[in-house]
Amino acid sequence: MAVFTPVTTTEAGELLTRLGLGTLTDMQGCAGGIENTNYFVSTERTGAVHDYVLTLFERLSFEQLPFYLHLMKHLAGKGIPVPDPAADAQGNILHTVKGKPAAVVNKLRGKSQLSPQPAHCAAMGEMLARMHLAGQDFDRIQPNLRGLAWWNETVPVVLPHLNADQANLISAELAFQNEVSATAAYAALPKGPIHADLFRDNVMFEGETLTGLFDFYFAGCDSFAFDLAVCLNDWCIDLPTGVHDAARAQAMLAAYQAVRPLTDAERTLLPAMLRAGALRFWVSRLWDWHLPREASMLKPHDPTHFERVLRQRVTTMTDLAAWMQA
Repeated sequence: MAVFTPVTTTEAGELLTRLGLGTLTDMQGCAGGIENTNYFVSTERTGAVHDYVLTLFERLSFEQLPFYLHLMKHLAGKGIPVPDPAADAQGNILHTVKGKPAAVVNKLRGKSQLSPQPAHCAAMGEMLARMHLAGQDFDRIQPNLRGLAWWNETVPVVLPHLNADQANLISAELAFQNEVSATAAYAALPKGPIHADLFRDNVMFEGETLTGLFDFYFAGCDSFAFDLAVCLNDWCIDLPTGVHDAARAQAMLAAYQAVRPLTDAERTLLPAMLRAGALRFWVSRLWDWHLPREASMLKPHDPTHFERVLRQRVTTMTDLAAWMQA
């Protein structure tokens, strides 16, 4: 989250009142993230304080956003603890602020667990599987906008900013992922709506209890195995080195499979999906780092982190494949 478009308290207050959420009492810009303008807002209604998040979408269009917002609404209705978009009197959940698409959602309880232990990884694995099952009957379709097609478009843009070793790695990995995508095993992967960005800072906990998942604005229809790989690449590695943490990964995988067992194709291709997840975020971080946008609170992430993760996933792919089949 960041602030690209300043919003006044008057502008925010008018929207909150129109949505029947009460009178604005506090409003603070959010410093984290890099895609949208976000504010934490509080209101007073019937003598009680209520907390929400106001988001102005900087890249996503009015045409793209219904998929994300209605997916959140759908999952909330299935008991998945996600932000529930507020509707106006006509039932609209997509609004306009400063000429940009906007939404208001309830603020989730708890805080992010930035040093997850196996118990937190297990809770994440279970909830991820529940979310995948809950989304299977969602009736809207939108591709993963940061999937393979985007990697093919964006790698040539960031290549001039890389040294020779980095350029060789990213080009070789992109070629590998294009080869994987053409296989029968890849075509057999179960697919549906995925979050695609469930890092530890997008999940809320109270103790070891998972209380919420948020930031669905990279969601799209893709393979469930890719979604799982994105989680494993963040929750189940040593951050300084990118090295795989087998205990945390086993906790996440066991909990996931207790709810939704992996298919043979998923077990076979999960090591390749781990590489795909690392490539996706290395590419996007390179793009944000070298081609930044103006934002009053923008803090782009260091792209070298996912370069390390990708190198680890490439060099240990055989070991990971054996571990998956054990």
